[in-house]
Amino acid sequence: MDMSSMSTSATGVDMSMSMSPSTSATGTAAGAPATTSSSMGGMDMGMGGGSSCKISMLWNWYTVDACFVSRSWHITSGGMFAGSCIGVILLVCSLELLRRLGKEYDRYLVRQFERQSSERTPTESSDEAFNATHHAGGAKDGAVTVTGSIGQRRTFKPNVLQQFIRALLHMLQFGVAYFIMLLAMYYNGYIIICILIGALIGSFIFNWETLGGWSGPGDVKDPTVCCG
Repeated sequence: MDMSSMSTSATGVDMSMSMSPSTSATGTAAGAPATTSSSMGGMDMGMGGGSSCKISMLWNWYTVDACFVSRSWHITSGGMFAGSCIGVILLVCSLELLRRLGKEYDRYLVRQFERQSSERTPTESSDEAFNATHHAGGAKDGAVTVTGSIGQRRTFKPNVLQQFIRALLHMLQFGVAYFIMLLAMYYNGYIIICILIGALIGSFIFNWETLGGWSGPGDVKDPTVCCG
């Protein structure tokens, strides 16, 4: 009797020990979804230095401990957040500056072409205008634009270097605009307000120009879009 009871108790201990880890694992797995679902709105990411990084997929007003774009941009104080806001405003202003530079460079190319055209002889100018009009199909695709008393204006195609500079300016606009879009996707109310303030200041400064007159390639106003 003593040996049988000892065998039964030993078997019971072994079974309880073998069942305990699986029960614990099952409980942990069952509790995991609740933790994940509760943290969808705001995520605290450990930075390894004792402080956490607040990132939210919903509208928020985070200041200290907010993070943007990378781990190195971790707000640790109110002064750092104020500096970040000023930086965002200047970044948006730089986008408006790049857009103005693109327009001014197109205008410079047009003025350069007109100056070179005015230096040619009247015979060459009239023959080239006639050929350009008929080769491009007249005013159908903008080869010649009638502007009243000042006569006709011809279009031209930039050379490789000029087009490369135009493409470079466009690339810079594109990159800055996408970076601003990434900042807006953090849904931080202060940052979005700074983006709007930057757009206001940048447009006020860099789009303050004379209106009217002939509309050339550099005078076409692009619509405001999210990415350049």
